[in-house]
Amino acid sequence: QVQLIESGGGLVQAGGSLRLSCRASGRALGNNVMGWFRQALGKEREFVAAVVWIGGWTDYAAFVKGRFTISRDNVENTVNLQMNSLKPEDTAVYYCAAGAWTGSLYYQRDYDAWGQGTQVTVSS
Repeated sequence: QVQLIESGGGLVQAGGSLRLSCRASGRALGNNVMGWFRQALGKEREFVAAVVWIGGWTDYAAFVKGRFTISRDNVENTVNLQMNSLKPEDTAVYYCAAGAWTGSLYYQRDYDAWGQGTQVTVSS
């Protein structure tokens, strides 16, 4: 079972930037997809971005394209989410997730391991 530890959340003003990191341990990530989801207060958890470990293919939710960048570090077993031009509506708890790569990465059911979440708050 993989363990995921997130870091990097915090409070930032609108237009600012934050970088989230997620370190994975406990299993090799060679055939995995790593993703970020978020859940705002009173809302459903939603897909933000993901990266396929082998090959590095990435995909993003429409509402973050051009603002967020997901990347992986094979040496550190870490996936990062660089968030720029943050908006108040980006305020949420952000969760890192990992799962076996099956060709799908947009749904919570595609992932079998989750981090504890890190709070991101964007003030207006």
